[in-house]
Amino acid sequence: MIIDHVDPSGARAGRINTDHGVIPTPMFMPVGTQGAVKACDFNTLLSLDAPIYLANTYHLYLRPGAEVLTSVGGLHRLCGWRRPILTDSGGFQVYSLRDLRTMQEEGVTFKSHLDGSKHLFTPENVVDTQRAIGSDLFMVLDECTPYPVSHEEAEQSAALTARWAVRSKQHHSETPFLYGHRQLQFAIGQGSVYSDIRRSCMQQLVDLDFDGYAIGGLSVGEPHDVMYGVTALSTSLMPPEKPRYLMGVGTPENILHAIGLGVDLFDCVMPTRNARNGTIFTTKGRFNARNAKWKLSDEPIDEEVGCHTSSNTSLAYLRHLFMAGEILGLMLATAQNIALYLWLVRTAREKILDGTFRLWAAATIDQLNAQR
Repeated sequence: MIIDHVDPSGARAGRINTDHGVIPTPMFMPVGTQGAVKACDFNTLLSLDAPIYLANTYHLYLRPGAEVLTSVGGLHRLCGWRRPILTDSGGFQVYSLRDLRTMQEEGVTFKSHLDGSKHLFTPENVVDTQRAIGSDLFMVLDECTPYPVSHEEAEQSAALTARWAVRSKQHHSETPFLYGHRQLQFAIGQGSVYSDIRRSCMQQLVDLDFDGYAIGGLSVGEPHDVMYGVTALSTSLMPPEKPRYLMGVGTPENILHAIGLGVDLFDCVMPTRNARNGTIFTTKGRFNARNAKWKLSDEPIDEEVGCHTSSNTSLAYLRHLFMAGEILGLMLATAQNIALYLWLVRTAREKILDGTFRLWAAATIDQLNAQR
C-alpha cells in the first residue's frame, strides 16, 4: 500500500494496488453478497465510480459453487465486473448460523441455510474457494464471537482464529493463483471487547506478515465508544504500510470516526438495505422516502453527491415510486445511498490530503445526522 498523506488526526489517504485497478483510500465497498449488489447493476456502480465491491465466500460457495466459478474463469468473468473484488471468508455468516454449526480445531461444520445440507469450512478450503472466486483481496477464516461474551470464550476464540490464520497463510503460499492475477490475503483480528485479547491476537497476526489486516467481531451490539476503543487499539498495532479494514461498519458517523483512527477500508449493508426500506441518506441528512411531505416536492434527492440520478430525480417522484411499489424506487434509492457513502470517503480523502479532515468531519457528522 502507498500512503499519500497522514492527517494530524491519524486519518490516512493511500492507494492499494491490485491487478484489476487501484483502490484509493479511505474507501467504502458496496456489499454484493452473492456477487450482486441488491437493486444496483454494475453500470450504476461504474457511473458512481465505485473502485471495488465486496462479495461473500459462504454464499458463493453454496451457489453458484466452485465448479461454475472455475469453469467460467472466476467471478470477474461471471459477472462482467473488471475492477477489484474483495471477498470475506464466510466466517461471519457461519457465526450467524449459531444453531446450525459446530466449531472444532479442523474448522467449522455447518448446515446450509438453503437446504440443510452439511458442509465443512477449514482454513485451507476457504482459501481454495476464494481461489475459485478469484477475488483480489480475500480474508482468512476466523471465528466471530457474539456480544456480550465472557473473557474466557473470547480468548479461546481469538486463539483459534490465530491458529487458523497460520494454516491459511501456509496454504495461500502453497497454492497458485488460478486466473493469472494476484490475490492479497488479509488476516482478521478478534477478541471481542477485551484489550488484552485483541492485542495478543493482532500481534500474532502481524508476526505472520499478511498483505493486510482487518478488525472483525465489531458492530455486533457493543456500544459505539467501545467499538472506537477497539478500533484505535487495533490500528495502533497494525503495520503502517499495510491496508487496514474495519469489517461490517457502519453508519456514516461510524465511518468518519474510524477514518480518524487510521482505518482504510469499510463495508456495510446499511446503505443498500436501508434504501430498500425507504431510508435515504443525503448530504443534508436522512429522510423517509414515503413521507407525505415530499408529495409535491420538486427538490432533487441530493445535488452534492455527484450522481446524475440524485441530481435529476425529484423527491416527489421518488415517493411516488415507493408508494406505487415500483422496483425503480429501490434502484434509485440504492444508487443515492451508495453515492452518499462514496462521496463521504472521497471527500474525507480530499480533506486528509489538505490537512482539514478533523474540522470537516466534526461539521459533517452533525449535517449527516440531521432528519429532513
